[in-house]
Amino acid sequence: MARHEGRVVFVRHALPGERVVAEVTEETSRFMRADAVEILEPSPDRVPAPCPFAGPGRCGGCDWQHADLAAQRRLKADVVAEQFRRLAKIERDVVVEELPGSPDGLGWRTRVQFAASPDGTLGLRRHRSHDIEPVDACLIAHPELEKVGAEHKNWRGATGVEVIVSTRGERAVVITPRHRKTVAVPDLDTPVSVLVDEGRGRTRAVKGAGILHERVGGRDFQVTGSGFWQIHPEAAATLLDAVLSFADPRPGEWALDLYCGVGLFAAALAEAVGPDGAVFGVESETTAVRDARRNLRDLPQAQVERGRVEDALDRFEIERADLVVVDPPRSGLGRDVVTRVADLRASRVVYVSCDPATLARDVAWFADHGYTLEGLRAFDAFPMTHHVEMVCLLVRA
Repeated sequence: MARHEGRVVFVRHALPGERVVAEVTEETSRFMRADAVEILEPSPDRVPAPCPFAGPGRCGGCDWQHADLAAQRRLKADVVAEQFRRLAKIERDVVVEELPGSPDGLGWRTRVQFAASPDGTLGLRRHRSHDIEPVDACLIAHPELEKVGAEHKNWRGATGVEVIVSTRGERAVVITPRHRKTVAVPDLDTPVSVLVDEGRGRTRAVKGAGILHERVGGRDFQVTGSGFWQIHPEAAATLLDAVLSFADPRPGEWALDLYCGVGLFAAALAEAVGPDGAVFGVESETTAVRDARRNLRDLPQAQVERGRVEDALDRFEIERADLVVVDPPRSGLGRDVVTRVADLRASRVVYVSCDPATLARDVAWFADHGYTLEGLRAFDAFPMTHHVEMVCLLVRA
């Protein structure tokens, strides 16, 4: 971030302390966006970007390929600490922990959403643009995903192609057709399931079952098509360990898992509270609810219902809980949901988030209801990007 004539300038492809030539790409009365097109005085943290498609005007996927990985984690820690200081009035030292399996920050992404141009060429969106940067390989994509060879095929009739690989080695391709027209699926380099996105969260398998399996914490989880799952191979296990450590679920307790997805946290909570306890999960996405029910079918103390958290707690008359785990979308919980969760008077609330600003905002609102931040961990689940995953523990006074 820089300043010019009283306005803030957000400079992409630069690092703190550098002197650069910046080309303005967007301008408003309050701020400007720009790309660093020439580096006059580089930061000691600057490194050559390993990907040939990274840089000004190119692929918008990786923000920080020009920064050393240790520097990336320091920057993320600074962002998290600054958001908590500014929005929650909490001073806290933050360390962003490296996830195993990607020491060079490459080859970790198990799900990649490619965009397709009208002529069928695959690529990735440029930053803040609908323009497509054609690519022949994505360096942060998992090697097993790249074996599909999707970038080298023609996908005429599609607007998007998502390629997915599970930690068990299964692969799937989810195609979004252009104007609901038929897409001729090319011959791919390795066996895959093929699904068509029919909109509104529904997919239809046209080749194979379209179901992937993940194994975490000694349990298998079914994930249909492009259903939500952590995209770093080690993220699900790492976050599960952090959640259980903070939550400390005990036999006989009544726990809620809100925004529960396919049941990763709900399963572990149900095992911990045992047959004398109970876990109630809420998820809005129909396919995820179906997967979660299957994944929890051997745990009668666990129940998952479909609904929006904003109204599901009232609809199912949930008035109390010993423990609450929440993993909302990037927009966070919001004031109304924070108030409703706080009214449950749970002794512990464990909050999983991928957005420091909305997390810090919600933590401040929880403080208004008597909850104190007792623990915070941050993880580099998205190397080469500015994104960071966090887990925090809120304890009721």
